Amino acid sequence: MSKSAVISTRIEPGLKESVEQVFARLGLTTTQAITLFFRQVELQQGLPFTIKLPNANTVAALQQAQARQNLTTYADANELFTDLGI
Repeated sequence: MSKSAVISTRIEPGLKESVEQVFARLGLTTTQAITLFFRQVELQQGLPFTIKLPNANTVAALQQAQARQNLTTYADANELFTDLGI
């Protein structure tokens, strides 16, 4: 099938670069990744992943993490695993 349709969009340069690095690690070009996404939308008849709004606890945790508040630090991985009960 001939590929002649064009999609043009504006996106933040940093996001584009970051995502293209992920695609490269997966062995995909941006065009291939977009085509894959479109194929999945077609097959699923909707988005191929769940879209949810975060609940209040998640929002609070994200805000604390961004502000670097209430973080626990560990001397090493063993201390972390001990705290996790592993």
